[in-house]
Amino acid sequence: MKRIFLIILFISCRLAYAGEGMWLPLFLKSINEAEMKSMGMKISAEDIYSINKGSLKDAVCQFGGGCTGEIISSQGLLLTNHHCGYSYIQGHSNLEHNYLKEGFWAKDKNEELPCSGLSIMLISRMEDVTSQVLQGVTPAMSESERKIQTDKNIVDIQKTIRKENYEDVFIRSFYNGNQFFAFVTVTYKDIRLVGTPPESIGKFGADTDNWIWPRHTGDFSIFRIYAGPDNLPATYSTSNKPYTPKHFLPVSMDGVAEGDFTMVFGFPGRTTEYLTEEGVRQITEEQNPVRIELRDRTLKIMDKYMRTSERTKLQYSARYASIANAWKKWIGENQGIKQTHGLEKKHEQDLEFQKRVDNNPAFAEYRNIINNLSALYKELRTFAVARDYYAEGFQRNVDLYNCYARVKKLQDVFEGRGEQAFDNQRIQMAKDAAILFKDIDLKIEKEIFASLLEKVVNGVDAPQRVPYMMDKMKLYHHDYKTYTNDLYAQSMLTNPDSLVVLNTLNHNEWLQKVKADPVWNFFEEMNYFIQYGIQKRATELEDQISTLRRIHMEALMKVFPERRFYPDANSTLRVTYGKVQGSTPRDGICYQAQTWLDGVMEKYVPGDYEFDVHPKLIRLYKARDYGDYGVDGKMPLAFIASNHTTGGNSGSPAIDANGNLIGLNFDRVWEGTMSDINYDPDLCRNIMVDARYILFIIDKFAGAGHLVAEMKLVHPKAKSKGKSKKK
Repeated sequence: MKRIFLIILFISCRLAYAGEGMWLPLFLKSINEAEMKSMGMKISAEDIYSINKGSLKDAVCQFGGGCTGEIISSQGLLLTNHHCGYSYIQGHSNLEHNYLKEGFWAKDKNEELPCSGLSIMLISRMEDVTSQVLQGVTPAMSESERKIQTDKNIVDIQKTIRKENYEDVFIRSFYNGNQFFAFVTVTYKDIRLVGTPPESIGKFGADTDNWIWPRHTGDFSIFRIYAGPDNLPATYSTSNKPYTPKHFLPVSMDGVAEGDFTMVFGFPGRTTEYLTEEGVRQITEEQNPVRIELRDRTLKIMDKYMRTSERTKLQYSARYASIANAWKKWIGENQGIKQTHGLEKKHEQDLEFQKRVDNNPAFAEYRNIINNLSALYKELRTFAVARDYYAEGFQRNVDLYNCYARVKKLQDVFEGRGEQAFDNQRIQMAKDAAILFKDIDLKIEKEIFASLLEKVVNGVDAPQRVPYMMDKMKLYHHDYKTYTNDLYAQSMLTNPDSLVVLNTLNHNEWLQKVKADPVWNFFEEMNYFIQYGIQKRATELEDQISTLRRIHMEALMKVFPERRFYPDANSTLRVTYGKVQGSTPRDGICYQAQTWLDGVMEKYVPGDYEFDVHPKLIRLYKARDYGDYGVDGKMPLAFIASNHTTGGNSGSPAIDANGNLIGLNFDRVWEGTMSDINYDPDLCRNIMVDARYILFIIDKFAGAGHLVAEMKLVHPKAKSKGKSKKK
């Protein structure tokens, strides 16, 4: 079998731009260490990733499955973003104790709040298992046959790989399926909320400032990891002890300056850096506009009600933030691609690839890849766009679908596990009905549903319209509001009382009621049509695209031997590095690298839910009472650098040249959000809360100095003078 991927390709070529890339920590010594040291790094690759001693990787975890966190004390104190911990903070909040609005700070460990369902995952080690995964794979296999073989091999590898009984193993593909790595992990499930600033700090600027620089958001929250008496994972118990980590990050008090080396360590979610021109065009010109418009409608309706009711704001704040985050990112992504002529650059890259392939007989097998990919993307277009309409119209932005999905899952329980399991879960659903509808306002939900339904009906190409949906629209003469009101009024899935009644019935009666329910029928018909009228053909095309993208990736590494290729993000542990650096995104606009508390006061709008400022923060500002954390009478707040980050890097530690925490990654500048598909060194900047601002808020604002006392505070820039500090 031909070995598709060769490690030598990593080592023999150079990187186009310093700062670009999401690198596997396993290979830092052979690939990146020299460059990192030339940029100012003082520690070694072994200090970053080691399986023989405690290293930086042992202080970095995946938080809640979608963000990153870092351990900052010997007692398992965990730092992540406010927006990463948002749903858990919301879960502990009510009108009497609104921790979102007021903040929360445990005075001691006994006051720390358990977070049901929250877990963190640490990486024990990584292993290259490419040869084992590709065992038995042949070039003649179809994509589905190849997947069956590799999936089988992965199951076998997971059974045999060396691990402790408290460890897990998962295997991910890299370079579009050209290489595979196993990750041995440890997951802790007793995680408790320790502290969070009020929204007026942790979410200052809210959605207006999201993805925007200059930024003045103290986007952080603090949790603690608890373990059993053996320091190993354990379910929640009052007898559990704070986790003792193999390594935790000291916190630098020296701050940052333009040109300082920075490293971000975390779990970036997903990028597609190696798409061809047509692949990028489909995202930016076909799919993103659909996603943007439907979310724009949803957000405007939510915002209208959230601005007039504190209760509604509390109900919808987490959902609004989640929906708005991707919406604004897609807008910036499209603008960034246009501003940097991203499509033209992809076109030039495709032309250069084709030229080299055509001029070298050794590359004859790759000559039709670009044209074939373009043809497949064009054929996929109508299916991909329709799928986005239905996903954004009903599956992602309408809570009614979530209720249907719960009922659907309950029916699957009966079919898969029998009547007793069904009875247990329907009884539990009846008990939980009020909780399921706790954050739902039917007036808002109906207005969103009617608005999105109209857009879906008018936006989807005729052959991809759900027949059942169109029959209903014909019956109602396209009166979307009346149809929506009737749909909600006639369904048992739209309020807690009827859901309780439904779930007191035995299975036969329950199923009879469910199958007669209009909401059930709407979504059943829609999902059936998506599966067989859209997804079936889309999957066939995407399998062909996946095959060609894998071959295209293989070809890129052969055709461009002077380049160094990093793998796309896939929610696995990565290192990215760069420097503290401002930028000039547009003519006449210059972004400085640092912001200050002064900017909060400049943006202050009393009573505005996005730009209000807490009275105590105002008092501290006016008195310039910054403790040890200010600089020359000013309080540093956030900074930007050229680290290549994406979703999933939220909460990642920003680390200095000596391995100390200098900040907390939480965003990117809007002009650079296209870095997921087209990194540009002039525009792409990540945004971080300055560690000194975090300490200031904990200590001076919250009066939680006992938490600072847990941390190791250092002065690395004064180390040569023999100065250091620990509190």
